[in-house]
Amino acid sequence: MKTMKVVIPGVLTTVQDLGRFGYQKSGMTCSGVMDTAAYRKANYLVGNEGGAAVLEMTLYGGSCRFEEDTVIALTGADMQPTVNQKPIAMNQAVKVPAGGVLNLGMAKTGCRTYLAVAGGFEVPKVMGSYSTNLKCGIGGHEGRALQMGDELPIGEALHSWDEVKDRKVSVPDYPKEVLVSVVPGPQEEYFTEAGIHHFYSESYEVTESCDRMGYRLEGPEVESKNGTDIVSDGIVFGSIQIPSSGKPIILMADHQTTGGYAKIGTVTQADLSKVAQCKPGDRIRFRKVSVEEVQEISRKEREKECF
Repeated sequence: MKTMKVVIPGVLTTVQDLGRFGYQKSGMTCSGVMDTAAYRKANYLVGNEGGAAVLEMTLYGGSCRFEEDTVIALTGADMQPTVNQKPIAMNQAVKVPAGGVLNLGMAKTGCRTYLAVAGGFEVPKVMGSYSTNLKCGIGGHEGRALQMGDELPIGEALHSWDEVKDRKVSVPDYPKEVLVSVVPGPQEEYFTEAGIHHFYSESYEVTESCDRMGYRLEGPEVESKNGTDIVSDGIVFGSIQIPSSGKPIILMADHQTTGGYAKIGTVTQADLSKVAQCKPGDRIRFRKVSVEEVQEISRKEREKECF
């Protein structure tokens, strides 16, 4: 069986797929990739089925060696990849020769890079998913981030090199300030008109407290009417909590399943990929959209989707 060996681990490299669904009622978060758009593109490029396992690398990718000829693809943040010290292209399929060493540096743009291999990484499924849940220590490779010397088995490719070699995807733009769409609620009524106005008219800076669980933002206070403590209720990927400080927190892929702070809104699924690629110091602006607008945007995106 083909394998990939970790030579130098990145800052945080984990095995992920679209997530572990159906268990939040039992306190188990979904996990999964932070940037679903980059994930889908990576698997498309190498000819994998939609749920194949990939590697998600954060800020710095490190290096790994492929023991046999392997078709790979890299999407998301540009970590200036090389194979055997020669630059390779992102956002298209690349053939790595046996013994080839893939090196990835610091993210030049964006925050997270996705590595897909033809055939996917064949780690055991746990509760229906390959995704790593770091807090529970399950899924992925031994329930943890990759370390030096780890070896990951690679499955059988579904398509030949000739079938995927000409595949390419659009190159994303990762600006220092992003505009993010938000569906209001479920506790928007907890906030004053001034607080809501500030939330949608000002920009917020991503702080150092940003990880797979959530992004703490710094900026104008979102004023509440009588505080933001609530009886804990459900949280989803993209929920925006406002704690007593009045500073927003965007809940991400490894979010808790319930929370006791009022939520002013929820980031739309399409724009979660924008947030996932933000680094500390980047800025986020919010705009209010209706459920109907989101549905129409999603419909148009599906119609034109060809990567």
